[in-house]
Amino acid sequence: MRTADVVVVGGGIAGKACALGLAQLGLQTVEIAPDLGQSVASPQGTQWGQRIYAFSPSTQKLLAHLQIWDAIDHSRLQPVRDMRIYGDRGEKNDQLHLSAFEAGTPQLAWIGESNLIEHTLDQASRFQNKLERISDVVEKIHVDADGSTLHLKNGGSIRAQLVIAADGANSPIRNELGISASEESYSQSAVVANWLCTYPHLETAFQWFLPGGDIVAMLPLPGKQVSMVWSTAPERAAALLKLDQAQWLDQFSSIANGVILKQLGELTLNSIPAAYPLRKIRAKRFIGPEASPKVVLIGDAAHVMHPLAGQGLNLGLRDVAVLLNILGKRESFRSPSDIVLLRRYERQRQGDTSALLWVTDKLKKLFSASSNTERQLRNWGLGLVNKSHFIKQRLIERALGEIDFE
Repeated sequence: MRTADVVVVGGGIAGKACALGLAQLGLQTVEIAPDLGQSVASPQGTQWGQRIYAFSPSTQKLLAHLQIWDAIDHSRLQPVRDMRIYGDRGEKNDQLHLSAFEAGTPQLAWIGESNLIEHTLDQASRFQNKLERISDVVEKIHVDADGSTLHLKNGGSIRAQLVIAADGANSPIRNELGISASEESYSQSAVVANWLCTYPHLETAFQWFLPGGDIVAMLPLPGKQVSMVWSTAPERAAALLKLDQAQWLDQFSSIANGVILKQLGELTLNSIPAAYPLRKIRAKRFIGPEASPKVVLIGDAAHVMHPLAGQGLNLGLRDVAVLLNILGKRESFRSPSDIVLLRRYERQRQGDTSALLWVTDKLKKLFSASSNTERQLRNWGLGLVNKSHFIKQRLIERALGEIDFE
């Protein structure tokens, strides 16, 4: 039977970053996912990838710690200097403006493609001699007092002191270990597409809360490009996917008093629109099994949130950062799966996760309420918060995220 210090199950950004970081700590690490044999291609040309993320400064700090931030093609990253969030009346006073300049920070976030980060992680992983990557599927996991045994679809087995479950929102490992998770559907789908615009976006991320609960975000990309995330009912999402160029422009003209086109000019579709369902998931525990924890949940295996705050990936990468920090500082007599370390990880991640999931969920439900009184209150609230430098500063600090590698 093969052995390793740590096995990471999952091939997304969180799993790849975690595996690379663990190997850099000197731990013999194995990463397992079905498609790890195929390196993600570097994005090229004027077509931007479909999966676009907002990367917070905490994510940038983690990627710098992993020594890959400078290797990323920065011509395909767009800094965000301003964020403008509008209420559903479309009036100028019903907005919240967050500014990097006012906050004394160079930028609030960066917007970039998933495959841009994944490609760079893949390249770095190739040269890490403590990291082995296996294209396979974990069919069963057995946990005992000394570690875990993973049985693979292709017939092999791996014995590890610690297992990191980065295997997504439907995490088979979480389910097999019996770690319960609360799940709530938002009865919405996110429609994503990239657009060329005739007006400059001024390094600004825009978001409009619309009557009826729809949320439209336009995130800046390099050049005169934006990435749209339109959260709407599944039926409307299906209808949006069928629109042609002219029909899309009609949609933009009819919502938010036409302000989207006034702000960005004429929009030309630059990708094939896609949609995915939205839900909230939170695992009850971030380590397991309860009797003798030897498994850690990170990323979507631990939590999934609405995209309105653009923090889902950043929250998952803060899981990675905290885990790497705890394992990197562990006492020499503690193994990576020492229960003291795992409980330390869970304790540190519970607060950040609970706060961000709660705030995002309440904002989603507040802006979905349709009574006139509720609409007036939330629009008034946006304007009120916009006048408070103190509250805006706290909001920015939460969005920036805090991690420590010292």
